[in-house]
Amino acid sequence: MSSVGILYSPRYLEHDAGPGHQESPQRLVAVWDHLQETGLLAQLKRLNPVSHKEAWIETLYNRQYIQRVQAACERGERFMDTPDTGIGPKSFEVACLAVDGVLTLVDAVIEGKVGCGFGLLRPPGHHAERGLALGFCLFNNVGIAARYAQQHHGLKRVAIVDWDVHHGNGTQHAFEEDPTVFYASTHQWLLYPGTGPREEQGKGNVLNIPLAPGSGDEEIVRVFQDEIIPALDQFQPEMVLISAGFDAHRNDPLAYLQVTEEGFRRMTELVVAAARRHASGRIVSVLEGGYHRPSLARSVEAHLAALMA
Repeated sequence: MSSVGILYSPRYLEHDAGPGHQESPQRLVAVWDHLQETGLLAQLKRLNPVSHKEAWIETLYNRQYIQRVQAACERGERFMDTPDTGIGPKSFEVACLAVDGVLTLVDAVIEGKVGCGFGLLRPPGHHAERGLALGFCLFNNVGIAARYAQQHHGLKRVAIVDWDVHHGNGTQHAFEEDPTVFYASTHQWLLYPGTGPREEQGKGNVLNIPLAPGSGDEEIVRVFQDEIIPALDQFQPEMVLISAGFDAHRNDPLAYLQVTEEGFRRMTELVVAAARRHASGRIVSVLEGGYHRPSLARSVEAHLAALMA
């Protein structure tokens, strides 16, 4: 059984996206309470975010944008750049803490403190562009983690697997010209943000797999078996990062895929096997979407159980 870490801080609840916003602190509360009730939490190694230099955010974001986010939060503005990206007075601090959390996980995995790890954190990140907040996202946690793994820990090849139901436009645009980072995304077509067609392949390091509405476990597991895992085998990553959105679940209110907890478990098992072949099992998984709270909690449970197996 692999040693699996879970990173969480109550401060992640302090990001306020606004009344009635889908990206609610209660998402994390639902997952944490469920893991406690099932007893799974007791089997995980708990990690707390450790402060890292803010300069790591600048590996993907220009200083002007970072300052804009900070100033907007301090002024008490209610959204950043687009109406769907709600913010509150503490959102900048919490977004920086989310980055700290993912970098803490990278450290823990590479230093052998845990075999792999999951970040139960918010706000999510994979939509944020270099100078633009989008889709609930301020900073791309997973993207910054990829750069950190390379520049701080010296890894040559990092893979990002994104199974959030929405395409990670920010992640693709950050790395599509960089063949040292492989990006694979499954996403409902043409759901927000309307990006990620198959034709966009970067430097051969981008694999977009749009799925038709109604696709479920069978379809998504098949594309992992037939396309994503062979691509990972060819790339031979030294670490695998997962943008673990669970909004492809059949109960999710923001999309129309039909994935179940079993689908997320099987996808995780396939990625774990590939990571063990090429990356000594090193996986850092980070929460992205997932807005039906009971289904989110059960899906995270299935994901963690597969990481532990």
